[in-house]
Amino acid sequence: MTLEETAVEKLLAKGYTVTTAESCTGGLIAATLINVSGVSEIYREGYITYANESKEKLLGVRGETLRNYGAVSEQTAYEMAAGAAKNAGADAALVSTGIAGPSGGTKEKPVGLVYLGCCLKGRITVRREIFHGDRESIRRQAVTAALKLLIATLSEEPDSQVQEGSI
Repeated sequence: MTLEETAVEKLLAKGYTVTTAESCTGGLIAATLINVSGVSEIYREGYITYANESKEKLLGVRGETLRNYGAVSEQTAYEMAAGAAKNAGADAALVSTGIAGPSGGTKEKPVGLVYLGCCLKGRITVRREIFHGDRESIRRQAVTAALKLLIATLSEEPDSQVQEGSI
């Protein structure tokens, strides 16, 4: 079974809905999930928020967060995940923000740096990843890692939904 089939199967089994909010992956996470038959039962909507203004307008990422930490940051991924889940009315949100290259990187934030976020029932997990390769390869690696994050989050879900870091 593919990662996307596993993710959709787990979501369906739990009766959870999902949304996506993507920057560097530009819709590839959504497209990959939508490859799975039956996903229409649980997929709410997707946001491609490439511009900072879109992150603010569509997901509620605070301008202060973007100014202080940048679009490619743990803080922005966290707020993207919270906003996507809330605005879509979804149980789960899977998000990406990063630098796919080949330009745009710095010493502090190199090409290949991607933050992935997963919000599940208000509990948010953010992971920092560094991928290597060309633009397309980095984007595809980010999708794979995002799906693995969603599967892991669904698999590790605690019985109690009262968690530190909840929104």
